[in-house]
This record gives sequence, structure tokens and C-alpha cells, in this order.
Amino acid sequence: MSSESRNDIDYSTRGMFADFTATFAGVLLVIAGGFDVLQGLSAIANDDLYAAGSEYLYKLDMTVWGTVHLVIGIVGIVVGVGITVRASWAPVCGMVVAGLAMLTNFAFLPFYPFWGIVIIAFNALVIWALSVQLRDYQH
Repeated sequence: MSSESRNDIDYSTRGMFADFTATFAGVLLVIAGGFDVLQGLSAIANDDLYAAGSEYLYKLDMTVWGTVHLVIGIVGIVVGVGITVRASWAPVCGMVVAGLAMLTNFAFLPFYPFWGIVIIAFNALVIWALSVQLRDYQH
């Protein structure tokens, strides 16, 4: 049984749009988190794959960096599920996790630029969708 009464549900267009964007953001965060998990596992399993031929301003230990991606990915999946079940803590946590994932993938751009840009775009969509959802519920 739902904790919301029928009077608490916003059936307006704005309310339905906010609900859709929240669900959309939750699903996108689960997908982006899954990509981060895969990227992290790949860096942990074969750190030479990412480090081959790279001379950049910052040197990264790929095993540690893979662990960072793995942790952010797992947290992103948990928060994404929290968003889809409408946990009260999830939208703000989702924006924080998506922002952290964007930063970690920005640092990863020299190694795999296209992949990093795709994941940054996924996380930007998550932040946009959660911002729309929060803004619409504050009105």
C-alpha cells in the first residue's frame, strides 16, 4: 500500500513531468553507474590497458582510479534505485553522485575521450532531470 493518499499525488501536467523526469534520472543513473562499474573493473583487471602510451599532466594509478570508478558506480546504482522508488534522500544524492562521476570521467578523458564524453553526457542528463524534478516539486 502506498504511503501517499490520493490527495497528496499531483496529477497536473507539471507533476507528471516531474515524476517522469525523476524516473528517467533514476534509470539513467543506474545505467551510468553500471558503465562506471564496468570501467572500474576494466581498469582494476588490466591497468596496462588504460596506461599504455599516455604522457599527460597528471599521472593516475589505474588500479586506484578503477576502484574509484567502481565505488562511484555502485553508489550510483544504489542511489538510482532510490530515485526510482522515490526515497526522499535520493534526488540530492543523485545530483552529487552524478557530479562526482562527471569529475572522475573528466580526469579519464585523456585515456578514452569518446567513452568519457558519453558518460559525462549521461550524468549531465541525470543532473538536469533531477533538477527539473526538484524545481517542480518546490512549486
